[in-house]
Amino acid sequence: MAGKDNPKELISKSMLMPQEEMLEVKKRGQKIKIGIPNDFPKVEYRVPLTPQAVDLLVSHGHEILIETNAGKSASYSDKAYREVGAQIVETSAEIFQCDIILRIAPFSIEEIDQLRGNQVILSSMQPHAHCRETIQKMLQKKVTAIAFEYLENEVGFLPFVHQMSQIAGVTSITIASEYLSKSRQGKGVLFGEVTGVTPAELVIIGTSTAAEYAARAALGLGIFVKVFDTSVYELSKMEEKLGRRIFTSVFYPKVLKKALVSADAVIGAMSFNQSLRFKVSEDLVKQMKEGSVIIDLNVSQGGCFETSECTDLNNPTYVKHGVLHYCVPNSPALVARTASISMSNILIPVLMALSDEGGVNNYIKTSKGFRRGVYIYHGILTNHDIGARFNIPSKEIDMLLAIF
Repeated sequence: MAGKDNPKELISKSMLMPQEEMLEVKKRGQKIKIGIPNDFPKVEYRVPLTPQAVDLLVSHGHEILIETNAGKSASYSDKAYREVGAQIVETSAEIFQCDIILRIAPFSIEEIDQLRGNQVILSSMQPHAHCRETIQKMLQKKVTAIAFEYLENEVGFLPFVHQMSQIAGVTSITIASEYLSKSRQGKGVLFGEVTGVTPAELVIIGTSTAAEYAARAALGLGIFVKVFDTSVYELSKMEEKLGRRIFTSVFYPKVLKKALVSADAVIGAMSFNQSLRFKVSEDLVKQMKEGSVIIDLNVSQGGCFETSECTDLNNPTYVKHGVLHYCVPNSPALVARTASISMSNILIPVLMALSDEGGVNNYIKTSKGFRRGVYIYHGILTNHDIGARFNIPSKEIDMLLAIF
């Protein structure tokens, strides 16, 4: 009959199909088993998937295991997850046997030892939390490790970095306001504007997304904002985005010094996933007003200030040279529910695509943006920056795709 293939022709066509291609077709729509551990002991309050996201995954036949109380700090109960089909387990040991482990905090050496091996890990990279031994142990376990911070979409956009930077920027203004108040033994300065009173001053180091959203939030409160960066072009772009209501300058020493001396708060917010182009010296920090506040949003990359040292949400601050330092690398966790919803929105399309493509290996091959997030592939380091930092040999992932 015209327009229809003869059954014999269909059989012959399938016989001519390469065996590898037939296997690829069979693997499409692969069901996945995801484990989510409780990160609260690591002082991380966010959870990567909300109950709504779990509901969607379970409805497509996927299996989700969640350690008890994993969502508690984000105000999601075990009951909420159980009602949408997740399995609640008592310990992380069972979670670490899953095919895919999804978490926000980086893995410790002890946790890597619990992995069964040959698994997929999706988590934050947070370079400050790693050492040579943790990377080597992951290589020994032959895991495939993907960092949220490195994931890109089809046009090279970094969705995780962008979303968390927005949250970190806005949150930094809340933090500065809190630590300038007497409730935190601050100076008792209102981080805002009142008639007849000189407005508070904010200095921002960098022109990243976090810097932009910090400036937006500050301007809404009537704070006088000054932004410094190495690039006049980036400063110009920020002025256009914010309506030119800010003072901008490159890092002229005298101009920067004057700004820092009068500032009530200073936020370090240079672009993520790039080498930091400037660091405020300890000598400049010494000249800041006593009781002023430094918030370093780049502390996981080494920090924007010579006086920066990583802290956590249990003990977020310290005072050095009379200046309060807030150097928490995961500050979006302060608004854990908002951040968890944002992360879930990013991860659901990734996980669904991963399944539709027949698994992680296939998706790595077909999605360039997802491939950019991979820093260990089947136990082989593929990120040259990490390799250089810890003196471990690395290889191009594109060269390895034909092997696995």
